[in-house]
Amino acid sequence: MADVFISGSGVFTPPHVITNDELVASFNAYVELFNAENAEGIAAGEIEAKAPSSSDFIVAASGIEQRYVMDKEGTLDPARMCPRYAPRADDEPSLMAEMGCAAAKDALAQAGVDSSDVDLVIVAASNMERAYPAMAVEIQQLLDAGGFAFDMNVACSSATFGIQAAADMIRGGSATRALVISPEVTSGHLEWRDRDCHFIFGDVATAVLLEAGDIAQNPQFKVLSTACATQFSNNIRNNFGFLRRAHDQMDDRRDMQFMQNGRKVFKEVLPLVSKHIKSHLDRDGVVAEDLSRLWLHQANKSMNDYIGKKVLGREPEAGEQPNILQDYANTSSAGSIIAFAKHSDDLAAGDKGLICSFGAGYSVGSVIVERV
Repeated sequence: MADVFISGSGVFTPPHVITNDELVASFNAYVELFNAENAEGIAAGEIEAKAPSSSDFIVAASGIEQRYVMDKEGTLDPARMCPRYAPRADDEPSLMAEMGCAAAKDALAQAGVDSSDVDLVIVAASNMERAYPAMAVEIQQLLDAGGFAFDMNVACSSATFGIQAAADMIRGGSATRALVISPEVTSGHLEWRDRDCHFIFGDVATAVLLEAGDIAQNPQFKVLSTACATQFSNNIRNNFGFLRRAHDQMDDRRDMQFMQNGRKVFKEVLPLVSKHIKSHLDRDGVVAEDLSRLWLHQANKSMNDYIGKKVLGREPEAGEQPNILQDYANTSSAGSIIAFAKHSDDLAAGDKGLICSFGAGYSVGSVIVERV
């Protein structure tokens, strides 16, 4: 079976930044409008008044200081509180495809590979812009790539699941070069009017290029092994879908956006992820001391700190477990790949690292790589 290498990675960063202070000012203005418009119901105890947010609360709860978004004006409009995108004609590139292509071109340039030599494109993301045709097939066409393409959604674990799928196909001979692309327009499914989560997400797109060892001209990391696992849970959920109108649910409902039971997620996901990583390492005869870097899912700083300590058996040293949360916020499946792309160049040949993402499902995926 063919060896598989990661030869390039790319990150597309959206043009607009929203700082915590900007976000809080917008949210608190919305809260004032809501409470004023519903003053009578609030006074009667029929409606619960909304509480303001604060930058200190956001940093303490998550470690996030800012986020990038594709649209800032609509997101910060207290009377709207969601992004505004102009509709595109069917013959125009879609937003996700445009973002994904930008990240893919960076990964291809880093690897010194022409897009026409790619024979597999996987778009692995937490939400797709449409049901069909597949975003991956559109990107395949825009890049002039060959072979075949498909979408996959395993929520925040999508990128690592996509890497496993691509690596398996390369090892099995059904592909030779694969792009795993994660365009995340998380601002579209975030409920910006909810104090408990309005700060969590940001937009981004990432891409990694995987190649068979016998054709890789500029390999960076050998994919030593992968491991994926799922366990059903309702604690992170989004009920928006194509059956919504059939259920007479076209009204504005809270469960049609991102929802989570944060306390249960923290309590249940952390042991699940820590156990998964340990099992993966044990299976492959890798010990914690062998790992020079952990590129973890960027959901919450406290979660990453906990997992890093569990995996390494000690507090991670500076640089061992890089966080990009403070700049990008939670970018769903793309977070661990941003960390990998921005914090891997300094590793020496033979150094090993682990990419891990986890989230709704529950799902968790891990990839052990070695610098070449």
